[in-house]
Amino acid sequence: MELLERFAAGDLEAFEALFRLHQKEVYAWIVRIVRDHGITEDLTVETFWRIYRSRSRFDTAGNFRAWARRIATNAALDHLRHSRRETELPEDLAGPATADPAVRREARERIRKAFQELPPKYRLVATLALIEEEPYNNIAEAAGMSVALVKVRVFRAVRMLRKKLNSLGVEVNAK
Repeated sequence: MELLERFAAGDLEAFEALFRLHQKEVYAWIVRIVRDHGITEDLTVETFWRIYRSRSRFDTAGNFRAWARRIATNAALDHLRHSRRETELPEDLAGPATADPAVRREARERIRKAFQELPPKYRLVATLALIEEEPYNNIAEAAGMSVALVKVRVFRAVRMLRKKLNSLGVEVNAK
């Protein structure tokens, strides 16, 4: 608790200690959202800059980890809003196996394109819920929204993905 109080009061050594304690976790959280290690490094620095600038608003009785994750989520979402980069999807995301690797590669590119075209607020929750399989309550806490809103956005993202994939000629089986 003393470390958090010193941090909130502007103690640089306390900030550096918190940075060392939470840097890897913040980095891991951001990379799950933006899917690019280089950008994640920059966003991790940006996150800690935002944390330091906002130190006077931090409630020392609060949860620093959750607060840092929320700031990291906002930094990643800001990046998604201002960037049209592709979102990397895991190799094993493709549906049923097909004998033709070219067909699989083409379907994968179409899925990537459809995912990239999601609005950032939907891409954020879809990445965390569908790809990273993060629990809705963790997404809600990090994004500063209710679990119900996370569920609505995931539902809408899935609906948008299905519609886009159908228009791109990728058959989507509803479960």
